[in-house]
Amino acid sequence: MDIVGIGRPCIDILTIVEKLPKPDSGSGIIDFSRQGGGNVATAMVAAARLGAEVGYIGLSGDCVHGNALREDFKYNNVDISKIITIEKQPNDFAIILSDLETKGRSIMYKGGNIRRIETGDLDKDYITSADILHLEGCGEPEKNAALWMKDAGKKVAYDVAHYSKQIVNFTPYIDIFVASEFYYKAAFGESVSISDYEKNCKFIAEFGPEIVVFTLGAKGCVGYTKDEGFFVEEGLKVKVFDTLGAGDVYHGAFLAGLSKGFNAKQSAKFANAVSAIKICYIGGRAGIPTFEVVDKFMKTGEIDDTEIKQRVEHYRNKWLYGD
Repeated sequence: MDIVGIGRPCIDILTIVEKLPKPDSGSGIIDFSRQGGGNVATAMVAAARLGAEVGYIGLSGDCVHGNALREDFKYNNVDISKIITIEKQPNDFAIILSDLETKGRSIMYKGGNIRRIETGDLDKDYITSADILHLEGCGEPEKNAALWMKDAGKKVAYDVAHYSKQIVNFTPYIDIFVASEFYYKAAFGESVSISDYEKNCKFIAEFGPEIVVFTLGAKGCVGYTKDEGFFVEEGLKVKVFDTLGAGDVYHGAFLAGLSKGFNAKQSAKFANAVSAIKICYIGGRAGIPTFEVVDKFMKTGEIDDTEIKQRVEHYRNKWLYGD
């Protein structure tokens, strides 16, 4: 197996509006969808769509949302043989308003009653059968899984979404450190020059990661490896429709690139292109392209969205008709 992810999946109920309504007013819905969500969960869907062999480990409820998220993994060819279904407990879900006026999103989140994943839920042999383990948490179960991978000579990737002392302490366990602009600003403040980014990428690498990447939204990304040195990959200009899940998709695409034999710089460029396509469509998953679509986009600047439009309709129909 190429990649195994451990995380906490959820369901996203999505709407796109022109602008957010003020209190006691309304706004017409431009588009709507119901899609699977979660940082690592969506990353694994992206990697699978791009041709990687992928598995996912997590807990799900036996509620309507739990059933939907498991169906969504299967729809996207992610192995979920190690997902544990918790009876009579509901899954997490979120209601998300994305507005075209600001290109931002407002998220209303409802946590379910499902417990947190434990080391006993993890299958060591299954995890170490993969080349890369992708994480979003840094508790005891994730630490144990990371150590298993280290002992097996495999790699550990981490979705470093936000800065915390726990993440700082976990950094030595990470081989592939891909962090958001939110993390960067919290850790280092605003950077005014490329040399700042280079210095701070190298600083993170001193704690152990072989690959360090910071995603910078529309500006693209920066990264560093000891073999390749520092690199910058500019963002790609597209007509933005919904940025939800762009970072998660980037992670999945970056790891899929590595699994195909790309180096870090090539994987970053590839992931930029995948995320650029995704943000042209609603939600975190409907707009994820195949490898062939990305390859054509990188060569010509054209998005062949024939299949993507079918995916958008699939997710819309899941909400309307449940099939």
